[in-house]
Amino acid sequence: MAGATGSAPPHSVSGRPDRRWACSQAPPDGAGILMQIGIIGITKSGKTTVFNALIRSTSAQGAGQVNLGVAKVRDPRLDKLTAMFNPRREVFAEVRYVDIPGAPEGLGKSQGIGGEYLNALQRADALLHVVRAFGDPAIPHINGSVDPYRDVAAMSMELAFSDLAIIERRFTRLEADLKGSKAQERERARREGALLERLRDGLAQDVPLRQQELSTEEQKSLSNYQFLTAKPLFIIFNLGEEQLAESARIEAEMRQRLFKPGIQVAALCGKLEEDLAQMKPEEEEEFRRSLEAGEPAANRVIRLSYELVGLVSFFTVGPDECRAWTIPVGTPAVKAAGQVHSDIERGFIRAEVVAYDDLLRCGSLPDARRQGLLRLEGKTYTVKDGDIINFLFNV
Repeated sequence: MAGATGSAPPHSVSGRPDRRWACSQAPPDGAGILMQIGIIGITKSGKTTVFNALIRSTSAQGAGQVNLGVAKVRDPRLDKLTAMFNPRREVFAEVRYVDIPGAPEGLGKSQGIGGEYLNALQRADALLHVVRAFGDPAIPHINGSVDPYRDVAAMSMELAFSDLAIIERRFTRLEADLKGSKAQERERARREGALLERLRDGLAQDVPLRQQELSTEEQKSLSNYQFLTAKPLFIIFNLGEEQLAESARIEAEMRQRLFKPGIQVAALCGKLEEDLAQMKPEEEEEFRRSLEAGEPAANRVIRLSYELVGLVSFFTVGPDECRAWTIPVGTPAVKAAGQVHSDIERGFIRAEVVAYDDLLRCGSLPDARRQGLLRLEGKTYTVKDGDIINFLFNV
C-alpha cells in the first residue's frame, strides 16, 4: 500500500522499519474516506443535468429513479507528484453523488422526504440543493414562475418536515420505553426527550439543526438519527447560458442572502457544464477560455464541498502508485494511517512527513531530507492538507 512500510520487509535491516517510500509493503484494505453527497431539488430544476456534469457523464436521466455516480477528485498536486515519481499508477480520491428524484408539487407542504429517498439522503455527508434560476418557456416551472429564493425556502421546509417526523416517531418510542423501565433508563429517556423537544421547537421557528447550539455530547447522541437539517448544505443556482455574464453578481447576492455556518453557495450553468464535460480535455479547455466559463463545475463543486464538510487530502508516493487520501480536518497521524490500512494504524511507529510545497521546491525526497524538511512525527501529529506521508509500522 502506498507510503507504508512494515516490519522486516525485503531490504530491511535487523527487523528495523524499512525507510523506503514504497507502494507495495501493505495489503490493500484501505481506500480512504469516500465522501457521499445527496443531490436534491424540485422537478425541472436541472438537478440531473448538474449530476451528469459532476460525474462527467450523460448516462443519468431524470426518470423518477435514484442515480448513483462517482467523480474523481482532480487534484493538480497529485499530477505533479506523479510526474515526479513516475509510478505505475495514479489514484485519485473520489466523491459519490446520489441524485434522488425531484420533490413533487406541493413542495414545503408535505410531510417531508421519506422511504428509500430519505434513507439515501441520511447516508450522505452533505446535501447539494440544485435550485432553478434559468427561465425557459419550454420547461414550465411547477410553481408557475422562477423564484430561486422561494424554492430554497420551500426545500428547507421539506427537510425540516422530514426531521420533525423522525422526532415525533422517536417521542412515540420513548413513551413506550418509559413503561416498565428502570429508574436509570427513565432518566436517560427524559434527557433525550428534553433534547428532542428543544430541537423540535427550533425547527418550528425555521432554525435547522446545523444552526442550533448543541454540545459535543449532544451532537454525538444525535449522530444515529442522521437528521437532514443537521447536514452541511450546498446550494447551487442552476443558471441559463444567457445568465453566465451575471454569474459573479448572482453568486455574490446568494452569499449575502444565504451563506451561514454549514452552508455553501455557488452559481453555474448545468447544461453548459454537462456539454463541456463530454469533450476531450484540450477541447474543453479551449471552449472554456472562449466562453469565459472558468473552472469546471466538477472540480469547483468538489473543492467547495471539501471546505464545507471539513475534509483535507494527504498523499502517499512511490514506484507502484501515487495516491490521494481524504480525511477530516484535525485527523491525527495514527488515524490517517488507518485510512491506508488497519494494520498500519495498529502497528504505527511513526510517520515521515514532508509538506507538498517543500517537496516540490526540493525536487526529490533525498533533497528534502538533506535540507531537514522531511521530519518524523508521532501518533498525535495533526495531518495537514497536502502532506506527503510515509507510515512506518510494525505488526
